[in-house]
Order: sequence, then structure tokens, then C-alpha cells
Amino acid sequence: MPTAMLWLRRDLRLHDLPALTAAWKAADGGRVLPVFVLDPDLLEQSDVRTHCLLSALEEAQQAYEGAIVLRRGKPAEVLPTLVQESGAQSVHISAESTPYGRRRDEQVSDALGQVPLVATGSAYAVGPGTIFNGSGEPYKVFTPFSNAWRDHGWPDPAQPPSDVRWHRQVSSEPMPGKPELVDGVELPAVGEQAALERWHDFLDGGVGEYDDERDRPDHDGTSQLSVQLKYGTIHPRTLLADLKGRRGKGVYGFATEIAWREFYADVLWHNPSSAWQDLKPQLSAMVYDDPDTDDQVAQMVQAWREGRTGYPFVDAGMRQLLAEGWMHNRVRMVTASFLCKHLHVWWPHGARHFLRHLRDGDIASNNHGWQWVAGTGTDAAPYFRIFNPTTQGQRFDPSGDYVRRYVPELRHLSGKSVHEPWKADDGYEHGYPERVVDHKEARSEALARYEQSRS
Repeated sequence: MPTAMLWLRRDLRLHDLPALTAAWKAADGGRVLPVFVLDPDLLEQSDVRTHCLLSALEEAQQAYEGAIVLRRGKPAEVLPTLVQESGAQSVHISAESTPYGRRRDEQVSDALGQVPLVATGSAYAVGPGTIFNGSGEPYKVFTPFSNAWRDHGWPDPAQPPSDVRWHRQVSSEPMPGKPELVDGVELPAVGEQAALERWHDFLDGGVGEYDDERDRPDHDGTSQLSVQLKYGTIHPRTLLADLKGRRGKGVYGFATEIAWREFYADVLWHNPSSAWQDLKPQLSAMVYDDPDTDDQVAQMVQAWREGRTGYPFVDAGMRQLLAEGWMHNRVRMVTASFLCKHLHVWWPHGARHFLRHLRDGDIASNNHGWQWVAGTGTDAAPYFRIFNPTTQGQRFDPSGDYVRRYVPELRHLSGKSVHEPWKADDGYEHGYPERVVDHKEARSEALARYEQSRS
């Protein structure tokens, strides 16, 4: 009886999974062996992400009727062994696009020998490396990419096979325990059912107001689906299919955010080195302060990590990150700008901290988002865009509720006054720290370094 293997990675769902359909067709009336490899290289990077991954894997195991075989080790060693044990004649995957994932899949393909590694679909509505401009070059700017992305379109969601039979003659290791989270970090449920429930709630309510609400961290105005997209418990194609036929700025704006995710994945596909190096070389001469060699800089960076910079909007965001494994996107931009242009630290230092703590940490979106802020990435705006952390808070958290939620030392201050505790007689009464740098001085220094790098 023919057997096809389905190697699950960041596609932990049963529905809208083309790779499952491909495996079922390849089995041709036989059995499908779903597999998940517990790769130490991935499981040891972040306790928060590992916790979310295992939550998604647990729910997937239930959806697959307990048929997912778990094995710990390097995929290039584990999968050939499973092929021998099961007699699988092909191994099916969703195509990977990150530099690590592509290297890993090449190694696995080589290790499998005559058994083909078949990629069907990806984690994106339009696979990275698919869209090119009129000159046959990849897009480097978001707006023309997004226009071409919409024009290209995507297939309808894939329906799961109704009569798939699982291969159950291969032993599985037990589901590992979730890592213990420090400081009472609270994480949402991650899995296909939780993703669909959240999406339908947002679709029925928040998506219509998304364009107005998405920049307000004090409101629940975003879908909160980034963590589900990260682990593939829901596919962007499913979201876009449900948006079809709906009108309004909120609907258009939400689809645009999906396009941003796909744009950054496409940029990384064509520029693998941009994962940890500047995409644009124009600022290669920029002088940065190094927390690895300068103790004073290291202390300020540590204050930034812990939410003790003395700028309430920044500190609220950094504390939200530690408390929830997530941060509102508007605040991500402001906190990133603070590290790069107030503390004059190169963006990878911040990108690594975010990836360590974000439950939705995605190297393409995270690291290119950081470069957008740092002025070394895809954005056409120059380096001298420097977010003022105080006015950003006043504009996007006008009542101060977001700051008071995460910075208890300032809860005694009402309204907008929470954004300027240095102006209140009792602003520092409950132990809130004073500012680590002066905004005007830091801004002037950033601009001076920019001019120096250009000359």
C-alpha cells in the first residue's frame, strides 16, 4: 500500500493545506504519514515561541486524530529514517522561504536521495519569488509590489481531502512539555480553532474599523492573528477569501497589511543576507554605539529592554513585549526608532531582542520592519525620520490608557499628562525613572551622524 509523508513545519492546520492534498493524491488510495520534527535549532531560540509552537502542535495532533509522528533531531537525519520505517515514496511540504528553511530543505532533499521532496504551496497567498516588475526584477518598494500582488491574485482555499487515511505503524516520541515562562507571561491560545474563532470575531466587527483603529494601542483594534500566521494555524489565503466582496477602507487596509507581510518575505527571498545585514549599503559608514563594548551604552540598552527609558510610550511597549510576547505595531516602530536614533545602536541588537520575546517573531517581517525604521531597508524615506516618543504617545494614546496599563508607576497621572511625567510635580513619586537621554540632543546627534556618513 503506497505511503506519502507530510512533513509539517509552520503549517500546523488541517484545512487549506495544499501540501496535505498533494500527499493524499501521491498516496493514491494509500496512507499519509504526518510528521513533525522537533528540531533543537528552532526549539531553543525562544521560550515564548516554543510555547506557542507546541500549543499549535497539540491542537494539530488532535485534528489529525493523533496521527502526527513526532521525532527529535536534525531533519536531514530524522526524515530519511522515517522514510525507511514507513516505506514512504515521497515527502510533501509547504515551500519554505527563509534562508534557514531553504538551506534545511536542500539538506533534506539531498539526504532523501531518490525519494522526492515535493513542495506545494507556501505560507503566503503569493509565494515569495513569484512577482517581478516589467523589467523582470524583484520589487524593491512596497506600493508597486502591493499593486502587482493584488493584480496577480491567489487561488481559493484548498479543501481538505475527505477520505484520507493515516499511516499509524510508525512510533512517535511523546509531545514535549512547554517551557516554563518567566514573570507570568500570558499567551493566547494558538491553534487552528482559536485562529478561526478570532478571525470570525474580527471579521464580523473590527475589520470595518481597522483603518481608523489599527494605530491605537489603547484599543483592541487589530486582528491579533500574527501569531497564528506565524505557525500557519490559518493561511492568509483564507483571510483574503473571506474579505472578497467586502468594501471599505478597513477591509482594504487589512489586506494591505497582509501584502506588507508578503512583501517582506519576497525581499528576504531575493536578498537572504538582509536577514542580518543592511539591505541598502548607503549607510554603511554610519557610526553606531556598541553595547557589547561600551558599558554606558549597554546600560541604556538594558533600560530599553526592561522599559525603563523614562519615555512612557516606549516603556509601555517594551513592558507589553515582556508581559505578553507581543507589541502593538505602532509601538514597535516607536521603540525601534528609540534604540536606533536615540541610543544610536545598530538595528540587529533590537531585532534579536524582539525575536527572543515576540510570540509572532518572524525574521522577514521583524528584521525588515527594523530596517524600515533604521533607514537601511525598503522604505524610500531617509534616515532623518525620527519618531518623537512623547508626541507619538500623545497622538496614538491620547487618553494615556495604554501607558497606564503597562506602567503602574504612572497610574496616578491622568489623561495626556502621563506622557510627560517630568512636567508633573508628582511625576516621579512612585519610582518611575528619569529619561536616559534628552530627545532633542539625541535627535541632533542622529542627524549629525547621518550627515557624516553621507560625506
